[in-house]
This record gives sequence, structure tokens and C-alpha cells, in this order.
Amino acid sequence: MRGVVMYGPGDVRVVDREDPKIIDPTDALIAITATCICGSDLWPYRGVEPVDHTLMGHEYVGVVEEIGDAVATLKVGDFVVGSFCISDNTCEICRAGYQSRCVHGSFVAGAIGTQSELARIPYADGTLVATPGQPDQDLIPSLLAASDVLGTGWFAAVAAAAGPGKTVAVVGDGAVGLMGVLAAKQLGADRIIAMSRHADRQVLAREFGATDIVDTRGDEGVTAIKDLTNGLGAHSVIEAVGSQESMMQAIRSTRPGGHLGYVGVAHDGVTLPADQLFFAEVHLLGGPAPVRRFLPDLIDRVWNRTIDPGRVFDLTLPLDQAAEGYKAMDERRAVKTLLTV
Repeated sequence: MRGVVMYGPGDVRVVDREDPKIIDPTDALIAITATCICGSDLWPYRGVEPVDHTLMGHEYVGVVEEIGDAVATLKVGDFVVGSFCISDNTCEICRAGYQSRCVHGSFVAGAIGTQSELARIPYADGTLVATPGQPDQDLIPSLLAASDVLGTGWFAAVAAAAGPGKTVAVVGDGAVGLMGVLAAKQLGADRIIAMSRHADRQVLAREFGATDIVDTRGDEGVTAIKDLTNGLGAHSVIEAVGSQESMMQAIRSTRPGGHLGYVGVAHDGVTLPADQLFFAEVHLLGGPAPVRRFLPDLIDRVWNRTIDPGRVFDLTLPLDQAAEGYKAMDERRAVKTLLTV
């Protein structure tokens, strides 16, 4: 099969990889229909994370081709959406809603690599969710978004306690931040402030539900949030970048007693000053999103066309042109690249 391998920073190749096979009775083998490039894939691409012949890709939808003897909830021919985290969905941590920290869990990125034609998914019953039938072609991008970026934005909004009567501020205008805007709108937030310095992303943020745009950062950005919230800060803040600046921006933009959901993968030695955090008096919850918790609901919303998160994909390329997709996102010519298989 063909699959994307990152040989080193900036060196993305589509090569022949060995076809995966069923190994454990809980496995499923799926033919990938669509996959995509994540913002987190840019960290190794830019040399921020180590990379050496790494199998790429962790967002995926496809059709079940084969199942292990112990798989009970899926059958050959099902169209499925999978989480970027492998989970059994039965352990005590999973049952508490944190499937991304399953006691048997692992990450799809690196170990499996779903920027490929085929993928073996362990713990298939706990990781994959079948759609009600074969989806219309135009639904596939939105179902793909549920695999990670929508689920991650949704977790951020839930962690930030977004809901009716709340003002939500979103730090970061990448794909996850934009999905955080959509999620906050769906959860009933009264006001949604998108922090964005890019005109095209501002337009999409408003389409997803943003009521206000703040195009400044640092002290000016915090002041702008305070000015929009009677000097108090937002009830709910979503952090979707993972830098020192974005984390401090998010903390300082949250009102005392407010909630901050952080899902940006931290890089470059992000540290939180204990004194500022102590006096901020905000609730913090974040980390790898337990997408599997939300998948049934998100699939239902997409299937019934209540939401259209697939609009976050602004570049579509065939798998063999993955290198161009990485380059376009790195150069900010694309928010998120969908790869067809």
C-alpha cells in the first residue's frame, strides 16, 4: 500500500509500505477513504519535534475490510469514523469519559499512520464508530473532521464549560480553534470571541458562530477581551495553540472562577508561572481530547446536517501529493488539508 512517511524535517514522502494485517482478535482492518494533515503534524515538519522515518497521520474515515474474531460492534462493509487515540472503551478511565488515557490506549500517529491506503486499528470496538449507512460524498469531510479536529474543539469547549449565558473566548484560529467556535455555538454560548489575525479565518469563524473578532495578542489582546466583558474576562476560554504566549493569553483572558479548556499541544518549554496561576483562580482542564466520548453525538449531528465542520478543509489533494499539503499548511496557504485515497 501507499503511505506517508516523514523522513526528517520538511522531508515528506509517499512510499510503498507493507500492507497491515489482523494481528489481535480485537483488530479491524479498514480501507481509508479520506485522511488529512493535522496542525500537530507541522511540529516535526518544522523540526520542533524529533522525526525519523515516522509513519504519519491520525485522522481517518474508511470502510471495514476485515475484523478480528472478538470484534462485536462492527461488520465488514461498515463505514467508520475513528478516534486519533486507541481505546478499549471499557476500562475505568474510559468509562469516566477519558478514552484518550485508556489503560490499554495508544496513539494512532507514529505507530499506525493513517495517511495511507489501509490501516489496522486495535481495540476496534472501542475506537471506531460506524455511521448509520454509507455516507453521501459531501458528508465525508465533516465525518473526517470528527475524527480529531472537531472532537478536539468540542472537548475544549466542554472543558471550558461553554454554554447558555456564557461568553467564550477562543485563542487560536487554526482548525482546532475554529472547531472550538463551532462547538461553543452548538453548546449554546451567548457570545463567542474569536482571536484571529487572518481575514479568511475570521470569515470562517463568523460562519461557525463567532460574534466578535479580536485581532491583537499579548497585553492588547487581553485588554480587548476585558473591554468586551465589562472588565471581567470571559466565562469560558479555549486555548488551541500550545505556546507560552497562547497559554498566558488564555489564562489572563479568563475571569476569576471561569473555565479554561486547553488542547493546544505544548511545545518550546511552555511553563505556567505559579504565582499568576494561583491568583487567577480559574479552572483548568485539557490534554489529548477523548474524541471517542463525543463521536456518536458528533456523527449524528453531521449525519443530520446540523453542523458542517468539513468547511474547515480548504485544500483537497490526492494522497500522492501529501508533501504539497504539508507545505501549504506550513506556509499558511491552507488551514487544513484533506487527502483523498
